[in-house]
Amino acid sequence: MTALLQVNQISKQYGNETLALSDVSFSVQEGEFVSVIGPSGAGKSTLLRCINQMVSTTNGAIQFDQKDVQGMNKKELRQLRTKIGMIFQHYNLVERLTVMENVLHGRLGYKSTLAGMFGFYQEEEKRRAIELLEMLGLGEQIYKRCDQLSGGQKQRVGIARALIQEPRMLLCDEPIASLDPNASKKIMDHLHSISRSMGITALVNLHQVDIALRYSDRVIGVSGGQVVFNGPPSDITEGTIRTIYGSEANDLLVKLGGRDAG
Repeated sequence: MTALLQVNQISKQYGNETLALSDVSFSVQEGEFVSVIGPSGAGKSTLLRCINQMVSTTNGAIQFDQKDVQGMNKKELRQLRTKIGMIFQHYNLVERLTVMENVLHGRLGYKSTLAGMFGFYQEEEKRRAIELLEMLGLGEQIYKRCDQLSGGQKQRVGIARALIQEPRMLLCDEPIASLDPNASKKIMDHLHSISRSMGITALVNLHQVDIALRYSDRVIGVSGGQVVFNGPPSDITEGTIRTIYGSEANDLLVKLGGRDAG
């Protein structure tokens, strides 16, 4: 079976000093829910942004749906990004606009510059926006300004905006890092349910190891810009956590159930 996403030996260097990613390779199958874990500064965010070319790679190759991502021109990249929805840690909403307007921004990749500028949306697009918001429990918030919402509600608006693109894959960059535990659970439940019910592939950066273990089909561990683990959650041992997190491992192991951290 051909993978939806194939990442082959990619590296990313910033200037002469910082090597953010080094020789990273992995693949993701259609419909998989994959978490990427690792300490802050490990290269997780850079990795996600290389996939949709928000950040260009220094070396290596990325294929999405068997197409070479790095070789795409501006028009092809625009089309690619309609099929790869992005969900951000800090929501990336236009706070002064309504929930509905923010969700419809997910259709801009399908519009001419003029139609986008003047906000020309079809009735079908508006109907779909309302359907998605109702599915995400935001039916009563549709015409509220986004600056009136809680963090969890804002993230659900971000999910609806990504879904209205009709993506095949969601890239989620620390989607619950700014949320309390209750809101975090709601967001992860929604993302997992969306992946299962709609068949949308999900690649999710997470700082919380316990949540990655609970929701993922597969976990990719990144440390120092390199993949140091790639396998099912059941294969993650205390030694794996130490390899991924180094000096941070002791505190994490205590949180993961008080296993011997000595």
